[in-house]
Amino acid sequence: MKDGFIKIACASPDIRVADCDYNTDKIIEMTKEAHSRGVKIVCFPELSVTGYTCGDLFFQEALGTSAENSLIRIVSETAELEIVSIVGLPLSFMNKIYNCAAVIFKGKILGIVPKENIPNYSEFYEARHFASGKGIDSSTFINGDYVTFGVNQVFECPDLPGLSFGIEICEDLWVADTPSVRHAQNGAVIIFNLSASDETIGKSDYRRTIIQAKSGSLLCAYAYADAGIGESTTDMVFSGHRIIAENGSVLSEALPFSGSGLTIADIDIHRILSERRKCSTFSSDAQSDYAFNAFRLNIEETKLDRRFSPNPFIPSDKKSLDSRCQSILKMQAAGLMTRLRHIGCKNVVLGLSGGLDSTLALIVTVHAFDMLGLDRKGIHAITMPCFGTTDRTYNNACLLAKSYGASLEEINIRDSVNQHFRDISQNPELHDVTYENSQARERTQILMDKANQLGGIVIGTGDLSELALGWATYNGDHMSMYGVNASIPKTLVRWLVSYEAQISDGVLKDVLLDVLDTPVSPELLPPEKDGSIAQKTEDLVGPYELHDFFLYYMMRFGFAPSKIFRISCLAFEDKYSPEIIMKWLKKFYWRFFSQQFKRSCLPDGPKVGSVTLSPRGDWRMPSDASVRIWIKELEDIERTL
Repeated sequence: MKDGFIKIACASPDIRVADCDYNTDKIIEMTKEAHSRGVKIVCFPELSVTGYTCGDLFFQEALGTSAENSLIRIVSETAELEIVSIVGLPLSFMNKIYNCAAVIFKGKILGIVPKENIPNYSEFYEARHFASGKGIDSSTFINGDYVTFGVNQVFECPDLPGLSFGIEICEDLWVADTPSVRHAQNGAVIIFNLSASDETIGKSDYRRTIIQAKSGSLLCAYAYADAGIGESTTDMVFSGHRIIAENGSVLSEALPFSGSGLTIADIDIHRILSERRKCSTFSSDAQSDYAFNAFRLNIEETKLDRRFSPNPFIPSDKKSLDSRCQSILKMQAAGLMTRLRHIGCKNVVLGLSGGLDSTLALIVTVHAFDMLGLDRKGIHAITMPCFGTTDRTYNNACLLAKSYGASLEEINIRDSVNQHFRDISQNPELHDVTYENSQARERTQILMDKANQLGGIVIGTGDLSELALGWATYNGDHMSMYGVNASIPKTLVRWLVSYEAQISDGVLKDVLLDVLDTPVSPELLPPEKDGSIAQKTEDLVGPYELHDFFLYYMMRFGFAPSKIFRISCLAFEDKYSPEIIMKWLKKFYWRFFSQQFKRSCLPDGPKVGSVTLSPRGDWRMPSDASVRIWIKELEDIERTL
């Protein structure tokens, strides 16, 4: 549970209808198995103690008595386990039978939650046997103790702030006004659903969709435990479909008819809480009629089964990736198209270096011009070779412009920069920051002045990763009149260019592939003797895949440095050592804080994803904020490596 992770499970035991002793053995057995696998909360299906399909046997006193005795046995035989169990059974209360969930922990029943919505249509006739728990706020006497009995209950762990859960039972999920809405508004971050949903054609897809949607709209985790093997098949078939979703995404799933067993997932409580804090329309409204039942778990480090993609900005499957790339390019192009149409502009100026970022900017600009029906000759690509320009990038820039049908102009800036060095008494043999930035600012001046000549605007090429690290020359490549790549991280830039290559052919395809194969570099220092690029950005600031990973979890969820370090080590365990990850994570935080002033005056640019650094949109930060507490947290960890 360290770093906000908790392991939960949904269980589908193999049961026998109306055989409470057998079913109880299976429930206890699976609870012990879940405990041995590090699970802290396990949920069983609806009426799992008796079986859902008992029919009129629910009216038999013998079955009711056996079910209650089974509950007491589960309480007793799991008392030594550090695990919360949620089991389903029928219970009598005030001369009615209720379809209930019992919450059990360390030899006690924490609460009894009755089903609120009782289906009585199609193949369901629960109203024949069960009363609705709607409006009940009471207690009942079980096993020598009074236990809260009612639908409005949240179960929370005070030792782990934020860990709380609510319960609904099967049909409660499928109605318009679900109990889970109230539970979430009263603080529940996990919703457990004990279900006995029969299987019909297409139902599993709809079930999965509704669970994903519910976890997304409530910014919660939703764990669904379905009845399976052993339920009567007289009129229905049950598949044991188990799903655990978090904030709109399925974390773990046992497909229908995959058999009895446990479905386990690591829930990230901090991630859910982060989403709720940022979402101003999420309603937190503690109600006076809610019971809050405490349980105390030992605080320990959860052994994580959860996987973390090393590329969080990029979908893992090819179909989704292609669709995402297509959508992003359309969004970028639509943003630029709208700006050009608004100002009546038919000419743009773009510095084309032959690198990834300027290539993507050219691609976007071409798409925008095509949307407007403008002549691509209005795209004025300018290549400005200087001290660090290599033949490879120069030739690629020229081929790109020609292949897309853009206008191409070469302006060599060596003489201008050397004159500037003389003006400011800069030694041209001193390859310092002035040497580098003078070239970047000269290029920007040329682009701005050419835009004036042509009655156009300058298209910015810098990306999100560079903005996060401040890897841009202030008032150099930092500045433009519209930054089309402003919310595209470097790892995604690569995939967008790759997608464009995939749908291209001939010379254009070849040059795009070569751009992808070229090391990332500002090319501000002279090349090697063999003409290859000497200045490689990732040698200086670190691997962009690491920085994009850090950026995603810092910005998207506000994770602490220690948690980002932990999940980075998991995501990159086969590629980078913890020491290397720590080195670049410290560098990331230092640069992110020290370079905020560059982000405070960014040009306009379209937001296309959930992470962006625009001072007008998602990120407002003082330029003189201290990074001390972030670095200190990492240094404390570093001493243990």
